[in-house]
Amino acid sequence: MDLGKAGWLSSMIEEVVVAHRHVPPPALAPSLSEPRASGRARARAYLRQMLRASGLLYGTPMEGAPAVEGGSPAGVAGARARAPEEQLFLAVVRTLTRMALDIARLTGASDRPRQDQLLLLFAVFTGQLEVADSIHVRLQGGLEISRRLQGKVEGALARRAISLAGDPVYGLVLHNGALYADAQMFGRQAIDYFSRGFFQRGAAQRRIDFAAKQKALLVKVLAGLACADREPSYATRRAILRQVEDLALPDPIESELKAAVKKSFEHRLAVRTMVAEVRSKDMQHFILEQTLLASLVDGQRSRGERAFIQELAHALRVPDEELHRLELEMAEFYARHRSVVDVFTVSAAAGVMGEDFVSRMQEALEKNFHRLMQEARETGDLAVLLAKAARGQSLTREERKRMRAQLIDVAKAIPALAIFVAPGGVLLLIALSKVLPFSLLPSSFQDEPTPMPDAESKELGSGAEDSEAPERQVV
Repeated sequence: MDLGKAGWLSSMIEEVVVAHRHVPPPALAPSLSEPRASGRARARAYLRQMLRASGLLYGTPMEGAPAVEGGSPAGVAGARARAPEEQLFLAVVRTLTRMALDIARLTGASDRPRQDQLLLLFAVFTGQLEVADSIHVRLQGGLEISRRLQGKVEGALARRAISLAGDPVYGLVLHNGALYADAQMFGRQAIDYFSRGFFQRGAAQRRIDFAAKQKALLVKVLAGLACADREPSYATRRAILRQVEDLALPDPIESELKAAVKKSFEHRLAVRTMVAEVRSKDMQHFILEQTLLASLVDGQRSRGERAFIQELAHALRVPDEELHRLELEMAEFYARHRSVVDVFTVSAAAGVMGEDFVSRMQEALEKNFHRLMQEARETGDLAVLLAKAARGQSLTREERKRMRAQLIDVAKAIPALAIFVAPGGVLLLIALSKVLPFSLLPSSFQDEPTPMPDAESKELGSGAEDSEAPERQVV
């Protein structure tokens, strides 16, 4: 099935529903297996267990990702051709579908058209409550769900897959935590819907709002981690603010979050204030685990990051021994699933190097910029070759060899730049050319600059309008 092609979601749901008929009920604690235990209690215990066991707690449900599709050579080729983030998102949808089917079984839900009920739940998952209402009305009346309604849910899910893949170079490691908040909301909505036998729009809205507050809190904490060592760069600020927009939070929550994040760029917010309203142990561990995961993904654990995590653990009332256990658990998880977690971070060389290293190289380049340009102009065709490489054009073996030799000549004149002639140094230079605030190329090779829209320029300023302290949200 092709994500975005009409009918892809219905086909996936039907496939999972048919396979689920032969799956035994989920195993629960003995006390919950007794007849007197309510269906809701069993389902709630199952949800807590499932979110962790399936990997949804970390946004990486790898068990749900099919190795092949349909078993045919064409299916295998199609699966391999998909982008990693698309494969992961399809795995998420499959895992959520199986989770909802298990909840329906545990709550003893009536045997109505299960595919249509799942479509309703995915409408809530994507925030389309009017569509969910329409599906519910048609289900109550025994009517067929129109293709128009199916298409709306499928389209919203497909757009979601695209937006989730947008973590930029210096943005936050946000996909995992955002997906967990939504998966938890999806599971709670499934419990309510299947145990009651009908859809309550008001209750669904409250669950969506709670998930939005969870995401907003996570953004504040991860932004604090990103600012633990220094004020963030222009690229970092822009990336984080765009991620906030991609979360599609309710307008009041988004406005408050942007104001708080902008303040944290200039003045570090007190960690204790950020998490003052966190009460549940599950939420305490969730925030701390996601912060630990983010510190692992960026490839370094600076002194500032370690101090921030220690302060966060104390603010969340997590003992040192418990923090140590969580650190080991997250390190083990990341070691096992690194390729999956890193799907939602940038794989370009600039993203892997770490901002500390980029900053040091930027300083060296800025200090020697004019000498570099002069040497490049005087050293054969180096400027031409650099222009081709920076624009993504392939170089012949002879051109690469010539460029390396000429870079060595430049490095002899400017020792601070000798790192660029090491193995992989050309890639490093190209990566830096994409993130530095000036061009490494002579003016004759530069593209015309693209002016920043006024709205975006204003967005990145601190602004007097953001001086008001944000209200605290209870999570």
